[in-house]
Amino acid sequence: MIYMVDIDQTICRTPFTDGQHRYGLAVPLKHRIEEINRLYDQGHTIIYWTARGSGSGLNWTALTNKQLNDWGCKFHEVRLGKPSYDVWIDDKAFNDKEFFKNQDIEYLYDDYLVNGYKNYEQPRPN
Repeated sequence: MIYMVDIDQTICRTPFTDGQHRYGLAVPLKHRIEEINRLYDQGHTIIYWTARGSGSGLNWTALTNKQLNDWGCKFHEVRLGKPSYDVWIDDKAFNDKEFFKNQDIEYLYDDYLVNGYKNYEQPRPN
């Protein structure tokens, strides 16, 4: 199978401040990368496809490739130029939270590491 995988907010948390994505400050979500790497190891084709630069016209190729390699991502290809959009409707698409749903606890922990307590809700007693 061929897997098209987004990067920002899918395999990493990328801050968005002052109306701009801060790609250089992206923090990898290691458990998600490991899951995609398992698919690669099983013989599937992994293509990372990102909208980095689609709106700004800036070329993020070098940084994107460096980050994926530094984070230990296994892949066959990286594509930039994914269109910028608000809603994607597709018969073959998965929402990232649904695809990675078995790692909910790890996801929350990663979010806590990136964003601290501001997004963390204390468990409510029963």
